[in-house]
Amino acid sequence: MSLQNPVFIPGPTNMPESLRRACDMPTLDHRSSLFKDILHPARDGVRRVLKSANAEVFIFPSTGTGGWEAAITNTLSPGDTVLASRNGMFSLKWIDMCQRHGLTVEIVETPWGEGIPADRFEEILTADTTHRIKAVLATHNETATGVRSDIAAVRRAMDAARHPALLFVDGVSSIGSMPFEFDGWKIDVAITGSQKGFMLPAGLGIAAFSAKAMAAVETAGLARTYFDIRDMAKGYAANGYPYTPAVGLLNGLKVASEMLLAEGLETVFARHTRIATGVRAAVAAWGMELCAARPALYSDTVSAIRTPEGFDAARIVSHASTRYGVAFGAGLGQVAGKVFRIGHLGSLTDVMMLSGLATVEMVMADLDLPIRLGSGVAAAQDVYRQSAASLALAAE
Repeated sequence: MSLQNPVFIPGPTNMPESLRRACDMPTLDHRSSLFKDILHPARDGVRRVLKSANAEVFIFPSTGTGGWEAAITNTLSPGDTVLASRNGMFSLKWIDMCQRHGLTVEIVETPWGEGIPADRFEEILTADTTHRIKAVLATHNETATGVRSDIAAVRRAMDAARHPALLFVDGVSSIGSMPFEFDGWKIDVAITGSQKGFMLPAGLGIAAFSAKAMAAVETAGLARTYFDIRDMAKGYAANGYPYTPAVGLLNGLKVASEMLLAEGLETVFARHTRIATGVRAAVAAWGMELCAARPALYSDTVSAIRTPEGFDAARIVSHASTRYGVAFGAGLGQVAGKVFRIGHLGSLTDVMMLSGLATVEMVMADLDLPIRLGSGVAAAQDVYRQSAASLALAAE
């Protein structure tokens, strides 16, 4: 693997030099008055990226998985029931975590490649007249399959059923890269991490709580210590942490949020859509299909690409790494060996993406797949050229 090449995995993502410098700072006493000038702007920046006015943002030295555990343990009690769709590796992992915590999970089995079935959720919630379901779990962007689910539709289903359950959303591979409306979708807990849309190393688990979720904390019965947001809130009130924070990463998060907001969130989202559209054009030119079942489900941060029947897709990932020093994502779970994944999120440009597509073509040619070199690159170039021309025209 060459450190000079960009990565095309769904995270960790490429790091801008400015963020590397922001994380690389001298030791700072996290109990000094200087720390608050990193802590509070970082939290406020995340809140703005989430498009929320009042969400309480908690940042743990952890990852998105730690954020999941914080969501569960701070709001639920042993024996509580939660509703979830199992439609990919990460929804599967969240379900597993709930079960390990002694929660009852009502699972809606969903084909990998499909999104959350909001209509089925509405039926289940409407039938739950005793309100035994305490939370609805929704993976916004299933990183294993490249599927984006409609969270607004899930909220509409909950509202139509007039159900009081909390709405938990895994936004690990969507927040900071695709439209995400914490307030608009009436989300109660949103989870993400530092290593994807925020373009930082792994190491921060981020959880945003609504007022409704904060109220649930006081009656929740699951055990929690490290992830107890009551301790974290007390620390924040005193401009500190209940334990040692990752100061350099927090400073990076502060700067990353500033970068995203300076670019403009709608511009960030449009950039991701444009790059993803070029990737999808390349996939079509190769005569291949995405794992995502239809265009409405296509993710703007990761594409899971099906290879021909009988071909081990993992060979593409390993060959790209060993021969060309470039990283792509392997298939996971039910789609292991059936897909390879191209991550197109974070610090990425059209030109960088073209280099990734060209590498995939060389790899597939080396492995004797039926590919015409340059076909996918040319298709993506057409997308990017037309987009650049439209942007230039709009600027005149």
